[in-house]
Amino acid sequence: MPPGLDKLQHIVVLMMENRSFDHMLGSLKAVDARIDGVTPDLSNPDTNGNPVKAQALAEFQAQLQPDPDHHFPAVDLQIFGGDPNRVANMQGFVKSYFNQQRDVGHSQKIMYYFAQKDLPVLTTLALEFAVFNRWFSSIPGPTICNRAFAHYGTSFGRVDMNLIYINEPFKSIYDRLIGATPKHTSKLYYYDTTSSTMEITNLLEHQPELFGTYDQFLDDCAKGNLTDYSFIEPNFNDHEGDSGDEVANDQHPDHNVQAGEIFIASIYNAIKNSPLWPNTALLIVYDEHGGIYDHVVPPACTPDQFTASANDTGTGRPFTFDRLGVRVPAILVSPWIPKGTVVDRVFDHASIPATVTKFFLGDYSPRSPRETSADIFIEPDSRSVDPARNLLSLDVMRTDCPDFDLE
Repeated sequence: MPPGLDKLQHIVVLMMENRSFDHMLGSLKAVDARIDGVTPDLSNPDTNGNPVKAQALAEFQAQLQPDPDHHFPAVDLQIFGGDPNRVANMQGFVKSYFNQQRDVGHSQKIMYYFAQKDLPVLTTLALEFAVFNRWFSSIPGPTICNRAFAHYGTSFGRVDMNLIYINEPFKSIYDRLIGATPKHTSKLYYYDTTSSTMEITNLLEHQPELFGTYDQFLDDCAKGNLTDYSFIEPNFNDHEGDSGDEVANDQHPDHNVQAGEIFIASIYNAIKNSPLWPNTALLIVYDEHGGIYDHVVPPACTPDQFTASANDTGTGRPFTFDRLGVRVPAILVSPWIPKGTVVDRVFDHASIPATVTKFFLGDYSPRSPRETSADIFIEPDSRSVDPARNLLSLDVMRTDCPDFDLE
């Protein structure tokens, strides 16, 4: 087995909020042509029929107000562009944003993306480690149902922001791990008690050992006490904390994107500067695109065993979870990954429980059809698969990984 896989003991997932691949990483096409980012020919029509080009004019804050619509009907318009034949064309983003305040000029801002220099943390990690060209949100809809796929491999038929009530025997990845024999450890780190995890009501709130704060994560890294699997949530809102004002760092429009850059760097630094660096893989991913432009058509996928009714989708059509949502940024970090790795296989958030389950538990049942069909991003034994699928492929651990100064 390659030494990186042999040494791997900890998988960490950091899930940020509501930004598309083109919006955050599209500029990297000009740096590495293998990265499927923004090209000069990309555009969307506005409501007057005029083409609006994708441009590197995104601002850190105060540009995307009101928040772009990312509920199911709006995402349907964004993907299909109102085509009566329902051919996915990614031509409805400007039309959709126009519906927020009926301002043609403002609606064009949905096409703006960040220049590489504006996001030095995220773009550096993408170029230094493994960037995924084809990581999609799990459904064309909002936050909670997409995050459910990261925890359960399904949203149990939900496509909205309502709380998800578990009605089938699919356990969360946390329950699977702590209930296994031998037992594995797992923890979901939320930012603090004010910006608490939106998943507590969906996970087992009576198992406090499953939850920790951001400060506890930093301390656990420093002491080498990370659980086998860790899931990290950012700060979802501005609020007063024990040490003063806490700025939302989740990057949800219209929160400050630079605050999110600092937060991502702090998670990376905590792992890199800990004794666990040689034994840990960090996945940085976004829950959904937030209504912001991306040019890649989401692919079809294996249907889930659930169906959202035409009334639930708000489109007049039922949804069988047979296609993915819009593409989001995703980066895998490890000192065993060759610099400049670009991955073209298709993933979605169901790949998270699929990978963690396969790596720590092997075969496990029952799991949703969407999870069992999802690709995995860490192969537990590369001897049994195509070696090219092993992203932690180096024979010697890298010593040239970047550092971020947060002072």
